[in-house]
Amino acid sequence: MIPGRLIVPALRWSSATGFAHERSTIAEAISLGVGGFMIFGGTVPAVRALVQELRERAGRRLLIGADLERGAGQQVEGLTELPPPAALASLGKREVCRWAGAITAAEARSVGINWVFAPVGDLDLAAENPIVQTRSFGQDPERVATCVREWVDGCQGVGALACVKHYPGHGRTLSDSHDTLPVVPVDWEHMRTADLVPFRAAVEANVASVMTAHVSYPAIDPSGRAATFSKLILDDLRHELGFDGLIVTDALIMEGACRAEGEADAAVQAVRAGCDLVLHPRDLSAVSNAIHQAQSRGEIPERRLHDAYLRYEQALERSARPVTARPAAPFSDVQEMAAAMLERPMLRGAPPALTEPLELVVVDDDADGPVEVSPCDVVEKFLQAEGVGIGPGGDRIVLAFAEPRGWKGRAGFGPSAQDALRAAVPTAALVVLFGHPRLAAHVSEGPPILLAWHRQRPLQKAAGRWIRERVR
Repeated sequence: MIPGRLIVPALRWSSATGFAHERSTIAEAISLGVGGFMIFGGTVPAVRALVQELRERAGRRLLIGADLERGAGQQVEGLTELPPPAALASLGKREVCRWAGAITAAEARSVGINWVFAPVGDLDLAAENPIVQTRSFGQDPERVATCVREWVDGCQGVGALACVKHYPGHGRTLSDSHDTLPVVPVDWEHMRTADLVPFRAAVEANVASVMTAHVSYPAIDPSGRAATFSKLILDDLRHELGFDGLIVTDALIMEGACRAEGEADAAVQAVRAGCDLVLHPRDLSAVSNAIHQAQSRGEIPERRLHDAYLRYEQALERSARPVTARPAAPFSDVQEMAAAMLERPMLRGAPPALTEPLELVVVDDDADGPVEVSPCDVVEKFLQAEGVGIGPGGDRIVLAFAEPRGWKGRAGFGPSAQDALRAAVPTAALVVLFGHPRLAAHVSEGPPILLAWHRQRPLQKAAGRWIRERVR
């Protein structure tokens, strides 16, 4: 057994160098015989060329994964951006989730990605949760389970592997596992009637893989180990839920994985506990060597390694299945779907009649972070293209952007964004909230609030159209 097969390193696109800066990582990974790669960013031609190169250099099939919770366009420029899961669920149509999974998978396969790290099975249970929020289909276990099942069916029916995450549930955490080890003091009884319901649905839908949570559940495993390193918790996934596919760790670069031990030791502990693949370590050679040494010393049973390798090979076989036809689309295109999401009742007040020129005030809680985000000027450009006057003199509209981002360490608007809201909202005719609906509580009383869910382009364009239709 080649230890490298259990490793899936990450490759990140740079607007300055493309993937060229990853050459040394690619060379090391290929020499170690890694099981695949996960890709962050890139254009359609660049990702397609990269995947072809990786497979040619490896001389074998590979798992090529990506975080595509919001469609293939979340990572690959030029592919379709989809609204977040919470917005999909708001339409109340199960076929929407199936179609979302299918279009994501079809477009992913078109550039060589055969493994989709989605859907999110976590419940949206804690208002203070900094990382789940709109990434979840909601808080009702059965409703989320339905959405997860449909998404998995849509994705895998078209030919890509799905990966439900983050088992056994990240929805109750009050901190982010990117930064620390969250602790959830809930026992199995509560988890089985709520958090685990979507994961059970995914398993029943024959989901190809499950991603673990770097979260501690001491009422379940008194050792305090994160689920990723808990044989007790992972055995429940195998035996109680009956899952026999790939178990993959969440990224090993996260503090929730490595705060108590080094990355290499964490990888060994994860494999020994029952994980089949370790995702996104930094030091590939150190992780590979640690797994090899643990195998040689008998710290990881041969049977455990055999099972991991077998499940990896089975996943490769599944990933090679031909692309099949997509299910019927519930909307003519994504833009029509985005418009439907804005037709629900206002979060507050009634739709106003607006007088131009419109003064657009942007409050962007997502700016200045370590990760590049989508532009916040799509609404303005849309209105200008439609001939709507932009500038002072008419009604003021506040465009408030707030995504769940790991680097924030919080759920709501930060201090500077709150100050900007307090300054702009009292004289506004409308606030458009590109975020979770409960963030409306951060907006002072006064103007009506339109829920637009997320900053991505289709939803910004839908908001622009909604505004234009109400200009007197």
